[in-house]
This record gives sequence, C-alpha cells and structure tokens, in this order.
Amino acid sequence: MGYETAKDLTAGTCGGIAQVLVGQPFDIVKVRMQTSPSGTYSGMLDCAGGILKNEGPLAFYKASRSSGTLTPLLGIGLCVSIQFAGLEYSKRVFSSRNVASGTGDGSLTGSQFFASGVIAGLANSVVSGPVEHIRIRLQTQPDKARLYAGPWDAFKKIYRANGIAGIYKGQVATLCREASGYGVYFWTYEKLMEREMTQKGIRRDQVNPAKTALFGAASGYTLWAVIYPIDMIKSRMQTDGFSPATGQKYKSTWDCVRTIWRAEGIKAFTRGLTPTLIRSPFANGATFLGFEMAMRVLNAA
Repeated sequence: MGYETAKDLTAGTCGGIAQVLVGQPFDIVKVRMQTSPSGTYSGMLDCAGGILKNEGPLAFYKASRSSGTLTPLLGIGLCVSIQFAGLEYSKRVFSSRNVASGTGDGSLTGSQFFASGVIAGLANSVVSGPVEHIRIRLQTQPDKARLYAGPWDAFKKIYRANGIAGIYKGQVATLCREASGYGVYFWTYEKLMEREMTQKGIRRDQVNPAKTALFGAASGYTLWAVIYPIDMIKSRMQTDGFSPATGQKYKSTWDCVRTIWRAEGIKAFTRGLTPTLIRSPFANGATFLGFEMAMRVLNAA
C-alpha cells in the first residue's frame, strides 16, 4: 500500500467515525420507517418517540442490544475510508493523465470528478453491501424475539444458512445506489471546493473548515436526492426473507420495485425521507470536515 493511499484510508476512517457519531440516531429512525409496514408510524416523531419509550435513549446508538455503537463505527469507518481512498486514487490517475496528455495543468474536468465518485462508490459497495445488510438486520429485529445476538452472530448464521449470496443480499440495489449517488456526491463537493479555491486564490488546506462542512452538507443533499428511492428498495431487500420458507416477499430487485409500487404507491419510495433530510447536512458535513482536517494533520506530519 502506498503512502498516499494509507493517508486517504486514515483520513477517510476519521470522516466515517464523525459520520456515525452525528448521524446514527437519524439513520435508525430512517431504517425503521423504511422497513415497517405501512401505517406503523404516523411520522418521524412518532417513530422516534416509540424507540425512546420502548427501548430507551441509548437505542439510538445501538445497532443491536449487544453490539452498541462499535459495529457501525468500524463498519461505516471502513466504508468511508474505502470511498475516499477510491476517490483520491482516481483523482490522481486522472490528473496524471491530463498532465501527460498536455491538455492542462492536472486539474480535473466535471466528468472526471463524477467518474472518480462512481469508482469510489463501486469500490465501497464491496464492503458497504454486507455491512449495511448486517446492520439493518440488527436494527429491525424484534427486541423480544431476537434472531441474532450481535453482528458476528448475524454474519455466521446468515452465511451458514444462505452462503455468500445471503451476505450480499440486496447487492444489485446497493451497486445502483453507490455508483449513481457517489458520482453526484463527490462531483458536487469537489466542484464547490474548486470554486472556493479559485475565487479566493487559496490552497485546499486553506479553505475555512466551516465552508468544508457547508460543502459537505450540500453534497449530502444531492446524494439523497438521487438515491433515496434506491436506498428504500435496498432496505426492503435486506430485511426480506431469504426464501419462501423464511417469509421471502420479493423474487428480485425489480420484483421488489413492482410489488411495492402496486401495493403501496409512490409514497412508499419516500417513507423515512424526513429524518434523512434532517440527518444529511450534519452527517455529511461532519464526514468531509473529519476527512479534510485529518488530511491536514497527516500532510503536516
């Protein structure tokens, strides 16, 4: 592993940890609303109030009763580190090619920023699919009739019963989400950073941290504007049974889309959107702020 990649992974992990600490309470509400039967909750506050009343305040920071916040910290920290490593590596490759071709000074075009984001999302999906699948299973299992004692127990039981296909359940939706979403996500952030540096004639490490967080927040909104319906399908697929004998409702990703559309209408594809929109600027602002500040420290070391 090269030194630059090691820095990218380290800084990305810092961004992922910041994302979990800020965003997990909203994420649990989102997942519960996405995957519960229609009419279970009247809205975000009803869902959050039910979690608080029935499971206590610490439930907002638990992937399961036994795993606490450590699992999402490790899992999402790893996912975000891969995202940023893929992004930064792709940016360096495109920059080197631009210089070698004599077409510029190494600056990236908008399409190259987008392509770098797509590459980052696809690289991330290899890990994010299983991580989110396990996390969602733990977040939605009944509190009094738990199937899994924790993330490792869930992994072992799912793999033992369903193999690698069971671990990667919902991966088609995950790939669609990561490629489209992170292409737009990182394109937005990089163009905003580029504009700020050009207008003020400053280096990347001189951009005001508050602006970094603001640009991250804006990028988060573009991300969810693109991926939310896909994310809902992914959540449904990842909470569905593994076979007809275990309560499987959907034969495929496309069957899931058609079934939900016919039974619940278009509103189903935006259920849980409110907590996501509230969470997004804080979680994504924290992600980019954590990454950029960690990179400044690492570059100065």
